[in-house]
Amino acid sequence: MDLIKTIEEQQKRKGAQLFNVGDTVKVYFKIVEGNTERIQIYEGTVLCIKNSGIGQSFTVRKDSYGIGVERVFPFHSPHIVKVEVIHPGKVRRAKLYFLRDRIGKSSKVKERIGGNVAAEIAERNARADAAAAAVESEIKAEAKAENAAAAENKDKKKK
Repeated sequence: MDLIKTIEEQQKRKGAQLFNVGDTVKVYFKIVEGNTERIQIYEGTVLCIKNSGIGQSFTVRKDSYGIGVERVFPFHSPHIVKVEVIHPGKVRRAKLYFLRDRIGKSSKVKERIGGNVAAEIAERNARADAAAAAVESEIKAEAKAENAAAAENKDKKKK
């Protein structure tokens, strides 16, 4: 059991949860197509956060050309570069599934106003940027090591 827990702890994302249910977020998600990688931005409202530990996930819903589209993201996925909070939501429920039945203005979540909301968002986004920079530096280091290994193999084949 301890071995499983240690492996799970190694695979978890560093840093605390940077958003809550009801927040409007931008999820920067890395997509691999063949040899190329690109980052796709998915912007919407967080409907729910499920589970805990390594299996934790969150659902983001957006309105695309009048049709509601939901996507579930694993919280600890290495493909998530960062999650940026656009507007904090003012909600009184843990799951916002009732938004699925609503259309138009009634499907919007009120924005949380007052207090240090702006400072809180800036702090969360700064932590998200720092985590994203760490992930990108790890990716660049891995790519550099792979390129060096490929170059060595190529040199060995020539000789």
